[in-house]
Amino acid sequence: MLMEVKNQIKVMILSFKYAVMREMLNKVTFLSNIIFMILNNSFFIIQWVVLFSLRENVGGYTFNQVLMLWAIASGTFGFAHFFFKKAYSLSDTITNGKLDAYLVQPKNVLISCITSDVSPSALGDLIYGYIVIFLSGITISKFILFTFFIISGGIIMVDIAIILGSLSFYISKSDMIAETGNNFMIYFATYPDGIFKGIVKILLFTIIPIGITTYIPVWVLTKFNLFYLLGVIAFTICVTIFTFIIFYKGLKRYSSSNLMVAKI
Repeated sequence: MLMEVKNQIKVMILSFKYAVMREMLNKVTFLSNIIFMILNNSFFIIQWVVLFSLRENVGGYTFNQVLMLWAIASGTFGFAHFFFKKAYSLSDTITNGKLDAYLVQPKNVLISCITSDVSPSALGDLIYGYIVIFLSGITISKFILFTFFIISGGIIMVDIAIILGSLSFYISKSDMIAETGNNFMIYFATYPDGIFKGIVKILLFTIIPIGITTYIPVWVLTKFNLFYLLGVIAFTICVTIFTFIIFYKGLKRYSSSNLMVAKI
């Protein structure tokens, strides 16, 4: 069992390595995508600077907490899209029979698929997250916690993308559902949870788990709470297990398109 896991990790690293090498064939484009994404994200902070010049807090958040919010939101997005870009086009991969190339390989189909491509601009989001968290003021312990939340939040985002993408095993033309669901995971992540009330707030901690990927991490970074930290760990593990179950149950319904495409 341990040997299989070790081999799969090696394969995943190689798959990611080749994906990065493909993108870096044009180094200027690769680097410019990263730099422009960092600059693009920086402009959004300006609106918060202006807003906090008019009032002390927004939705119960101070300016420092908003910086943490943006750092975590940007970092999780960057981690998910840079390392697991293909998870966000899984619906198209399934609908058009593009899973064939992964089914014939002696490795985990899902992991091989979602790690077969990268998004250079997403690396800019990830770097931006670390820049902002340092601007907010950070200790070594908070840096470790921040990195953990980036990874756990990114994994949850990828899990949601896979679950939504796996709907294509059951529903034709479900790509719009997947796209809408993934967009929700982005739209709400950069706003303080205090501005949301009632059913919307409940949804943000359940069906659309922004509360787990973004809000709780901000609370923990602001004031450490072991219960919240363990809750994030438990949620991440449970959702990941559920994701694999959903995908592989759906895979039994997959119809090959007989595409002769090789993946290295």
